Amino acid sequence: MASTVPSVPTKLVDVEVATTSRRNVPSVVLTGTGPALGPGGDGIDVSDLTGKAGEAVRHDDRWTLGVGTGTPADYRTAGAALARALSGEDAPKTADVLLTPDFDAAKVRAFVLGAALGGYRFKVTGEEAPGRVGSLRLITADTGFEEVLTSAALKAHALATATALTRDLANAPSNVKDPRWLATTAAKLADKADGLTATVRDEKWLRQQGFGGVLAVGGGSSRPPRLLELTYGTTGPHLVFVGKGITFDTGGISVKPADGMHLMRTDMAGGGAVIAALLAVARRRLPIRVTGLVPCAENHVSGSAYRPGDVVRHYGGATTEVTNTDAEGRMVLADAMAYAVANLKPDLLVDVATLTGAMKVSLGLRTGGVFSSSDGLAADVIAAGADVGERWWRMPLLEEHVSAVDSEIADYRQCPPGPGGITAALFLQKFAGDVPWAHLDIAGPARSEKVYDEVVAGATGFGARTLVELAEKYSR
Repeated sequence: MASTVPSVPTKLVDVEVATTSRRNVPSVVLTGTGPALGPGGDGIDVSDLTGKAGEAVRHDDRWTLGVGTGTPADYRTAGAALARALSGEDAPKTADVLLTPDFDAAKVRAFVLGAALGGYRFKVTGEEAPGRVGSLRLITADTGFEEVLTSAALKAHALATATALTRDLANAPSNVKDPRWLATTAAKLADKADGLTATVRDEKWLRQQGFGGVLAVGGGSSRPPRLLELTYGTTGPHLVFVGKGITFDTGGISVKPADGMHLMRTDMAGGGAVIAALLAVARRRLPIRVTGLVPCAENHVSGSAYRPGDVVRHYGGATTEVTNTDAEGRMVLADAMAYAVANLKPDLLVDVATLTGAMKVSLGLRTGGVFSSSDGLAADVIAAGADVGERWWRMPLLEEHVSAVDSEIADYRQCPPGPGGITAALFLQKFAGDVPWAHLDIAGPARSEKVYDEVVAGATGFGARTLVELAEKYSR
C-alpha cells in the first residue's frame, strides 16, 4: 500500500564548486542592479533587465539571475528564484552558475541556502512530481579559493537539509503524524547518523516518572504521548534543546475555531526544529555535547481530556492550575525542561515552540521572539539567526508580571493575565532553574501562506538553522 506522505527527508538540489564550466550545460550569468552583468554575459541584451534580486530570465542557452545589491538576503532570494525558474516540464538536470570575482564564503552560503530550499515541495499526491534541476555547479575563476567556497557550500547545504527536514515533519498530515510516528521517525533517522542516539519513552514510562503535563495534554487522544530524547557527544559544553511536539492541536476542551485549525498539523514545528538540528550537529561532527528533548502529544477533545480548573503535577513535583487547555505547549515543555535541569545538568537550555498567537501580533509572521534570563545568550541567538538568515527579536521578561504566574490553589497558573507571549515565557522560566535559558517563540514564522525568499507555502522550517549555528558557536 502506498504511503500517504512523501519520503522523509525531501531530496534537495545538490551544489558543488568548481573552476571549470561544462559543455552543453545551461549557464547562469549573475546580474547586479543597474543592471551589471557578471562573467559570461557577453552579448546579452540588458534592455529589459533590472538586476533585482530574484529576477531570472532565460536567453536561449543562458540565464541571467538578478542578485540585487549583493547582500546575503539578496543571494538567498536569488538562489531560491533560480531553483524555481529551473523547474517544470523542460527543467534541465544541471546548470553552471558563473560566480562574480567578489564572491566569498558568506555569499556562497546564502546562495546555496536559497538554491537548496527554493525548490522544496511537499505534496501528498498520486501524480508524478514536476521536473526540477537536480544539481548546480558554482564556477569560480579563483583556483585558490575553491576549497573555501566548497566548505561554505557544504555547511549551507547541511543547514538547508535541517530546514527541509523540519518542513517535512511539520507538513506531514496528522492522520499519519501521531506522537509515535514523530518519535519513531526521528529515531530511525538518528540511527543513520554517527554519534547520535535516540531513546523513545512511552506513556507507561511517562506515568512512572511523573510527566503530568505531557500526560494531561495527551490524555484526550486515543494515540498516547511519547518523549523523544536525542543525545550527541560526550565532551564540551552541554546544550539542551527542548522542542514542542504537539502533533495536532484541537485546543482540547477550550476548542479552537474551525478556521485555521487544519494548520495545527504544524504545531510540532519546534520539536521538528530540534530533531533536525540534532541530526545536523551530528552530521557536521561538531565538538560539543547536545541533547534534544521533544515531548510529543496530541491535544484532543474527548471524555478523558484534561479540563480548565484541573491541577497538574509536573516532573519534579511542581503543580500547575490549568485555565485554558489550548495553552498545552507550555504544559509539555515544563515537564521536559524540569527533567533536563534535574537529570542532564545542562550548561545551556533553549526551548523552541509555536507557543502563542500573541507573538504573531507582536512581531508578525517573519520574526521569532527571544526571551532569556541571560543577555549573552539572547545576543548569541540573535547573532546565530542573522548568520543563517533567520530573524529574531528580543522580548522582555517583565518583572511586574512575575507575580501573576502564582496560583491560589497550585504553585503556578498556566495562563497568567497580561501580555500573552511574555506571561507564557515567565511561566516557562519557573522550570529553567538556575540554568542559562532562552525561550524561542516561533508561532509567527513557523508557517507561511505564500512564497518569499527561500520560504515556500506551508511549514517554513524556521528555527532549525539557528539551533545548529548556536551549537557551532558554542563548540568553537
